[in-house]
Amino acid sequence: MSETKKIMIGLLLGVAVGLGLAALPGNIYDVTNTYLLSPVGTVFLNLIKMLVVPIVFFSIILGVMGLGDPKELGRVGTKSLLFFLTTTAIAIVLALGVAQIIKPGDRGDFPTTGLEFDASGSEESSNIVQTFVNMIPTNPVQALAEGNMLQIIVFAALIGFAMIALGEKARTWRRFVKQGDRIMMYLIHLVMKLAPYGAFALIASAIGGIGLDAVYAMGWYMFAVVLTLFLHSVVVYGGAVALIGKMNPIFFFKNFYEAMTFAFSTSSSNATLPVSMEVAQTKLGVPRSISSFVQPLGATVNMDGTAIMQGVATIFIAQVFNADLTITELATVVITAVLASIGTAGVPGVGLVMLALVLQSVNLPVEGIALIIGVDRVLDMLRTSVNITGDAACAVVVSKLEEKHLPAVDEDSWDEVDAK
Repeated sequence: MSETKKIMIGLLLGVAVGLGLAALPGNIYDVTNTYLLSPVGTVFLNLIKMLVVPIVFFSIILGVMGLGDPKELGRVGTKSLLFFLTTTAIAIVLALGVAQIIKPGDRGDFPTTGLEFDASGSEESSNIVQTFVNMIPTNPVQALAEGNMLQIIVFAALIGFAMIALGEKARTWRRFVKQGDRIMMYLIHLVMKLAPYGAFALIASAIGGIGLDAVYAMGWYMFAVVLTLFLHSVVVYGGAVALIGKMNPIFFFKNFYEAMTFAFSTSSSNATLPVSMEVAQTKLGVPRSISSFVQPLGATVNMDGTAIMQGVATIFIAQVFNADLTITELATVVITAVLASIGTAGVPGVGLVMLALVLQSVNLPVEGIALIIGVDRVLDMLRTSVNITGDAACAVVVSKLEEKHLPAVDEDSWDEVDAK
């Protein structure tokens, strides 16, 4: 049985167990989650997160070395950022449109008194200029220790440039990076053996914790988010892959399905990165040099799924509080959501902090986020799948656009050179 089928079985069993726990008295779920589900899920996520930083570090260096010419890296980076920002803007506009049509906030009585939400930390993303300034690490070791992805990407890219410039003098470092990357890939294969069990524990814990009443009450809001995620994936990503990447969208989704299911279980773009990169390279045929640069970058700056949640949630909260947003305010939501996506960590729950920033930009009550917290965990799983799918779609598109510029040999040839 393939790993994908095992993960799917784990997810389905987790859904069934979660629904069963949600229907039972609360203390049963609490005990089961505390002593079984949460520990298993946490151990699995920790194993994945343990490998993320070294994999990104080695992959970015290899990606820069594979591209060779700094001009090529600049060209790839520009095309990637343009793709990410464009699709994010489309995502938020699509979300606003779907939410305006479905009107989830007008389809029930939602309590608006006594709402509380801690928006601390939302100001961290408010200064886009500071985000770019902070990309340069003052202490690379600290950036690696803290998992600051943008700083790690910049530091690793500079090392890659230096190794290209030094050529033969950096032969030992070149072999070290290549072998380090292979070691990390071997470890990720070992950890993936536990994926079905981790997926089972994580989804059972999430569904069992929100309760059936929360799902019923927020049904229309959840439907609007899921519908928009589906439309964006099929129309925008599928269209980009077909029209620009010249790849059959069915082939794309069928072969990337394993990474999407893994992202669903972890709710973390960063944690899914090793798997999504391997799937893109081995099953979608994306060159290693492109995948190693585009997908780690996308895990940090590409948040289409999160942008969709923010668009639907903003309209939902505005409807609940009977606030009519003007065209100017809707445009502000689009701009704020797109800019806030840059430099946001790809970890579970970060979308709520970003949403607080968006709500503040149009003077909507941040406390309204309390209405959606109950069901956000499950939706977070779905939008993470969309986020990493967008990263892979971008890698496919960029690799097609860069086809004539790519070297005839891949990075494995370095080993042959080093051996000589």
